[in-house]
Amino acid sequence: MTWLMSFNTFPAPFVETASGAYFTDVDGNNYLDMNIADMSMCTGYAAEPVVEAISARMAAGGHQFLLPTEEAIVVSERLAERFGLPFWQYTLSASTANTEAIRLARSYTGKEKVLLFDGKYHGHIDATLVALNKGVNIVEGAGLPSHCTDTADIVQFNDLNATESALKNGNIACILTEPALTNCGVIMPEEFFFESLRNLADRYGALLIIDETHTHVCAYGGLTRAWQLKPDVLVIGKSLSAGIPVGAYGLSRELAAHFEAVTDPGLPHNDQLATGGTLFANPLSMIAARVTLESLLTEPNQQRTAKLGGHLADGMERIFDHYEQDWTVHRLYCRSGYTCASQLPRNVLERDENFDPLLADCQRIFMANRGIWEAITTAGPTVSIAASKSDVDFYLGVFEQFLSSLID
Repeated sequence: MTWLMSFNTFPAPFVETASGAYFTDVDGNNYLDMNIADMSMCTGYAAEPVVEAISARMAAGGHQFLLPTEEAIVVSERLAERFGLPFWQYTLSASTANTEAIRLARSYTGKEKVLLFDGKYHGHIDATLVALNKGVNIVEGAGLPSHCTDTADIVQFNDLNATESALKNGNIACILTEPALTNCGVIMPEEFFFESLRNLADRYGALLIIDETHTHVCAYGGLTRAWQLKPDVLVIGKSLSAGIPVGAYGLSRELAAHFEAVTDPGLPHNDQLATGGTLFANPLSMIAARVTLESLLTEPNQQRTAKLGGHLADGMERIFDHYEQDWTVHRLYCRSGYTCASQLPRNVLERDENFDPLLADCQRIFMANRGIWEAITTAGPTVSIAASKSDVDFYLGVFEQFLSSLID
């Protein structure tokens, strides 16, 4: 994948085996994975409950029927309990879940545009591969139709005035955002930002879609539950099923009724909402999601990883104090990291002012050579439920070596 290659200015290791918080490459080198495969392996590698459930599913007669299995009902019930949204649809990735959620928002509101925050990432899909360049919308890559720039508005995160100005135009179908931006470092919402966002969405007739793909790992029920957010639609993916391909989006009762109305087989085909796929909600994805929710991403496990994430943040702050670096640590439960400034950024513009790509690249190589893998360093390390305090201490020890080498 070209985007993944861009993160590595050195040859990536080829993986042979993995267990718990570690993987081993074909040369026999062990790595503590502190990016946990970009949040998809928050359960750790080869988690026993998942291995057993998938093996049993295959032995019971297969993993794909183009028909529902009981697990889809159970997973929907578990997600409803955590997130408060009663109805769920499944895809094979959060990217596709976002695609369908946006289509639903357009159908429900009769509007076309998506409001995004600068620095976002919601998958490699046409509707969201739009960026700001000197205040002008541009497409984020070759092969995208130029009209993508006409169907999205982009404002800065935490800027409620700009958000309201965009909504006042009357053509915004939905606001699509993460609880905290994670594709450009970690940018936290200011106090009352999401409460105001909810009110603005209601005032101007737009849906609020929250994408928890990269933040579901942070807390039981994601940041939506932890921060008591109130989305109309909630999107999750990869971490839901211990790395087995899956995506999902939850709907309010009112939206679910609209969804059923516009997917009625009695409608003319071109009036039906475009959703669905042959492999969506397949038994393999669903059994993996059920076991992940019931046995792995439990409240006690996620409380423990949040505590370890706090230990990681404490350690980074201690290291910065020791070496007299006026850098700031962010704390996002099991996710910690830093910005090379005395305060955290409010938006991607502030983050870019203090981001040093060469420093990030040097850190990745330095840590990899000492047994720690960070596929994507910009968002900081993340503690999986398979990790221990000694693993966090190992990371901190190597991180201190890195900072010491910079100072010396």
